[in-house]
Amino acid sequence: MSVALRCSNLSKRYAGQQGPALGEGSNGISFEVERGELFALLGPSGCGKTTTLRIIGGFIEPDAGTVFIDGKDVTFAPPYRRPTNTVFQSYALFPHLRLGANVAFGLKMTGAQRSERDHRSSQALKMVGLGGLENRKISELSGGQQQRAALARALANRPSVLLLDEPLGALDLSLRRQMQEELVTLKRETNTTFIHVTHDQEEACAMADRIAIMDRGQIAQIDTPQTLYRSPRSTHVARFINLGTIVKGSTRRDGGHARLEASGIVLEGRVQPAIPQHSRLAAVLPRGRARLSSSAPTGATNEIKGTVERAVFTGLNYELLVRSESGALLNVSAAAEVFDAADEGRAVVLTWSPDDVLFVEDTENPQQNSSPCEQPQAS
Repeated sequence: MSVALRCSNLSKRYAGQQGPALGEGSNGISFEVERGELFALLGPSGCGKTTTLRIIGGFIEPDAGTVFIDGKDVTFAPPYRRPTNTVFQSYALFPHLRLGANVAFGLKMTGAQRSERDHRSSQALKMVGLGGLENRKISELSGGQQQRAALARALANRPSVLLLDEPLGALDLSLRRQMQEELVTLKRETNTTFIHVTHDQEEACAMADRIAIMDRGQIAQIDTPQTLYRSPRSTHVARFINLGTIVKGSTRRDGGHARLEASGIVLEGRVQPAIPQHSRLAAVLPRGRARLSSSAPTGATNEIKGTVERAVFTGLNYELLVRSESGALLNVSAAAEVFDAADEGRAVVLTWSPDDVLFVEDTENPQQNSSPCEQPQAS
């Protein structure tokens, strides 16, 4: 596949802001997106994902770095001279124009003939399931229909790269999931390249071919959703995707394996690939990989005795908050057939296989957490 978008060493600092918004000097962010790929920029507020999207769209200029779309340098080209379109969270539809005129607006600005505008806007509306509603007022559309209308307006211009700036954030859960499926279908049918900004890891995993997780203006990891969950490289990535409990303590590394001791907890597991030899390590206990039992502890490694403090039913599983004998809190998933809400307060023994305990690079300030375990919340 060919490369649709290439960003190289992008950095940006806003006036009056302490620290860079994106990258820093020669240490800017770089990534490539293949044609027809849905690529997500995922991270918390202030991590630089929206700044990256706006640089790609031409709404702001980088302090350094380059943006290539379809092999052409567009770093300093204005938005209307780029083969991109952006769908914003607010949709930005014109209330005084009917649906068809809204969708054809961009084509009108480029000087397209009336017949061409009508044809392409009609095609775009059919793609998003709004065919035949060209004369509908915007005020007569539901939230989901308005989201589709914004997508149709962007698709009518046939962009090489379609930029999505958290467009699903205002929708309810059921409609958001429906639109996730429809966006993936649209991507496949049109072979359009999508860049999707979101802070919702479940949304990113449901839609994206690859995800770039961002942290303080840098890219922490780029991988498929499956690889991010199976092989996170850092504490930031593991926490942001809510993989499980992060445990810190005294570690000893032996090649691809490591051992950790902290407050009576002894853990052994595998070190994630590509982590430098002398990096500070932390262990991740995946929430869905713990074996739960009520039998007496054996004193083996990767075994933690505790008490269930809270159980939240999520439909298929229970999310448990377990306090260990040392006082650390652990977040664990348990299938509904092996746990019941009435079991809150029961003593349990949690065990992880050495293949399931993941040692990642500890990218946080050593003073950030005073306890050996993160303080997760059952969800």
